[in-house]
Amino acid sequence: MFSSINSVALFGMDARMVTAETDLSTGGLPVFEMVGFLGSEVKESKERIRTAMKNSGYLIPPKRITVNLSPADLRKSGSSFDLAVAISLLCAMGVIPEEASSATVAAGELSLSGEVKPVSGILPMVFEARKNGFKRFILPAANAAEGGAVEGIEVVGVHDLEETVAYLSGSKTIEPTSISLEAILNEERIPEADFRDVSGQIGARRGLEVAVAGMHNILMIGPPGSGKSMMAKCLPSILPPLSADECLEISKVYSVAGLLGAEGLVTERPFVSPHHTISPQALAGGGNIPRPGAVSLAHRGVLFLDEFPEFQRQTLEILRQPIEDHEVHIQRTQGSCTFPTDFLLCAAMNPCKCGYYPDRNRCSCSGPEIQRYLSKISGPLLDRIDISVETSEIGFSELSGKTGSAGESSEKIRERVVDAAEIQRKRFEGTGLRFNSDIGVRELKRFCAIGPEEEELMKTVFETMGLSARGYHRILKTSRTIADLAHSDTIKQEHIAEAIGYRGIDRRYWNGEY
Repeated sequence: MFSSINSVALFGMDARMVTAETDLSTGGLPVFEMVGFLGSEVKESKERIRTAMKNSGYLIPPKRITVNLSPADLRKSGSSFDLAVAISLLCAMGVIPEEASSATVAAGELSLSGEVKPVSGILPMVFEARKNGFKRFILPAANAAEGGAVEGIEVVGVHDLEETVAYLSGSKTIEPTSISLEAILNEERIPEADFRDVSGQIGARRGLEVAVAGMHNILMIGPPGSGKSMMAKCLPSILPPLSADECLEISKVYSVAGLLGAEGLVTERPFVSPHHTISPQALAGGGNIPRPGAVSLAHRGVLFLDEFPEFQRQTLEILRQPIEDHEVHIQRTQGSCTFPTDFLLCAAMNPCKCGYYPDRNRCSCSGPEIQRYLSKISGPLLDRIDISVETSEIGFSELSGKTGSAGESSEKIRERVVDAAEIQRKRFEGTGLRFNSDIGVRELKRFCAIGPEEEELMKTVFETMGLSARGYHRILKTSRTIADLAHSDTIKQEHIAEAIGYRGIDRRYWNGEY
């Protein structure tokens, strides 16, 4: 007897439909074979399936059983095919009605006891099933909240094989899981760090506000203990809220990485802070079965690199392409896959090895040592950073609060950021852009038009600072964000002047102008 049911194969973020076909025949010796270009973990699944069915009360008959995962030229890996193969086999045995598997997709791992265990990548799987017109997706109950966020398809969570059989046979009713994204995203959350706790650093705080409002890359330079890391940890408290589309985008990445929590969705913009010993592959992503790296886990959020020059140079150079293209491509013999990398880069560093340059009363580094330390950050990478700010040492009066240096709360800063984000949303409606940092060369004249006086200022700066074309464009995009924060429809000279100031700080260090 023949039966089939559909499942989904993943390679990176790419999902493809797979059909689990089962044939039971009486000819020949009893055997259980699985074919279809299978990885080792899929080949092993027949023992999991056999034992799970036995412990659930379904004995496999002594017949010749052939299971094919079609298409045969697509590599199958992972443990997510267990449930589909078991259902297909039970249909062929007559335990489950044949019509129960029509228009149905199944994915999940089976334990030896028959429990249906959660798997990675359910969210892109459900999207692919809906795209191909399937009406129902049977998956592990632990993944139901994740899959239930997709509209237009019934998502049914099951706990074990017995429950699956009862549901498909019609003897048990399981309500499909449906998640309201709007309700989840509107829940109030208390940030772990708040800018009201940051003493002084008015210039750096302003730079961070501009960076977050337009999703611009930012570098903080200053002596140790000046609050760089603390301010970076406050960034989640002022980031603009996620839209429903962004929530699903990010959740897909975390689903493939197997990092979604019990809630089943990522409801806040990610803040990813890898240690400086991270390997290039862990940063960019990869592996035999490609998995997202730190740059993809920070998608639509913040990638914070503390102790910037302490990272391996080859690791940092990997950032250049993801920053520019907002995606990273992983090439493997089985094919290639693409992960999204549209993040705000926030980096923090000391100006030298000891940390106190240009204070020569405390800095013990020689000129060559300082340049050697700074040269770990290449010019092309610096050129991709829109904003650079200095942090200064905090005095006792500021720490004690006697100077009234306590800054604004994150809530007030976030209000301005949200206003600027709304201005950008209306401006870019129908264009596919979201923030000013996304503006391409073709859209610059349309969205970053400047008057004659502003153009003359830009010309002077371009010639005196020796800007690259990329640097010129990034100043204009930063100016656009500063104008949005000021609720100005046009970019004015003061907006450009502030943006230029953010490009000059790093040059003082790297060009040795101190």
